[in-house]
Amino acid sequence: MLEKIYGKYWQTVIDTMLEGLMLVDPDGKIVFVNRAFEQLSGYKKEEVEGQTCEILGCDTCFGTRKEGKDKYCALFKEGKVRRRKCIFQKKDGGELHVLKNAALIRDKSGKVVGGVENMTDLSPIVEKEKVILGLRKQLNNEDGFHGMLGKSAAMKKVFDLITSAAPSEAPVVIYGESGTGKELAAAAIHRLSARHGGPFVKVNCAALNENLLESELFGHVKGAFTGADRTRVGRFEAANCGTIFLDEIGDLPLTTQTKLLRVLQEKEFERVGDNRPITTDVRVLAATNKDLSRLMQEELFREDLYYRISVIPIYLPPLRDRLADIPLLVDTFIHRMGLKTEKAISGIAKDALDVFMHYHWPGNIRELINVIEYAFVLCPHGEISTSHLPAQLLGHHPLHVQQTSRSGNKNLSGDGRQQLIQALQATGGNKSEAARRLGISRVTLWKRIKKLGIQVDKQIRE
Repeated sequence: MLEKIYGKYWQTVIDTMLEGLMLVDPDGKIVFVNRAFEQLSGYKKEEVEGQTCEILGCDTCFGTRKEGKDKYCALFKEGKVRRRKCIFQKKDGGELHVLKNAALIRDKSGKVVGGVENMTDLSPIVEKEKVILGLRKQLNNEDGFHGMLGKSAAMKKVFDLITSAAPSEAPVVIYGESGTGKELAAAAIHRLSARHGGPFVKVNCAALNENLLESELFGHVKGAFTGADRTRVGRFEAANCGTIFLDEIGDLPLTTQTKLLRVLQEKEFERVGDNRPITTDVRVLAATNKDLSRLMQEELFREDLYYRISVIPIYLPPLRDRLADIPLLVDTFIHRMGLKTEKAISGIAKDALDVFMHYHWPGNIRELINVIEYAFVLCPHGEISTSHLPAQLLGHHPLHVQQTSRSGNKNLSGDGRQQLIQALQATGGNKSEAARRLGISRVTLWKRIKKLGIQVDKQIRE
């Protein structure tokens, strides 16, 4: 009944399929293919129909023949094929990765009259697997350590210290400038610890104001404050039996520091708006780009908390102090960017690498990654050259700092002047950031600029 009604529509149904469809006779000759097969293989119907399926060069079929089986096609030997990954040769010679399902076709007497195969394109999945495999190789690089890269003496010392600190339950503070990889170091400690099966919860202490940060860390009950329409679990509770990573702990407000100290001492806390204590078992890792001992002296950081969390300090060196790692880092990030963008960038030219080696890298590894991304935009293919690098690496800084010889200031040269100039150059002329790096106020910076006769000439707007 169905055949009488819908028989004339089967061709439309088959050609609407997204999967390739192929019919073969018992001798392996192709008798029919659908439109999706043509699109996948690159062959037209008239080019393959009447040909044996050998034209497709299926790797599993060749394997069957090599093993001396009595049928060329695995389908006619095994009777069916289910979810088998195969590689076909397309008309242009390229490889087509497919997931193949096949079955025999029998007449009413049970005699085999042919076979039907349908093929699902796996090419997008295969490409993603290649990317994942490439990234996995990078992570397992012999010069790497749980996602951190380096073969310099300074980094080997860091890797050894992380390995030694990981089994301990003692708190760790990771010191380092922005962009040096403090979060990677914390993740490595957690991964190597006995808590690796538990959660690894991250909190950026500088990203939230005091009220929101307290709720983020310890949670709150419904109605605790305006907008608290439901009870929320805090990060310490979520990290139970695992590790909590407090990034930028130097920005933690004093009131929150007090509550954090209680968690470290008594292993318990209270949600905002509640007085019932909640016990927790977490290991605390912290990181900062600030000098906690100086903050402690300025009464911006509690002394008792400082000694509680600083049991094991780890210092990550800035990139300018580990120049031997730059070639390795550049090669790695070029490879990763190549996998991501599918651009044929083979490497970096020697003169461009020399520029990398002589640059001061105020933004550390994060800045290095940004420079590689910038170069990938400009470089069409082949090697990255100096023409593909941003201006600040080549000495053509957008904010050119000039020394002028004003009367009365000719003799005011030396370390103080040079240090100020370097700070302005490193921060792109950002006076607030330069003042922060020098440990002085913005007003003091302005006075020194005027006194030392240093002129900041803005050639390009910030």
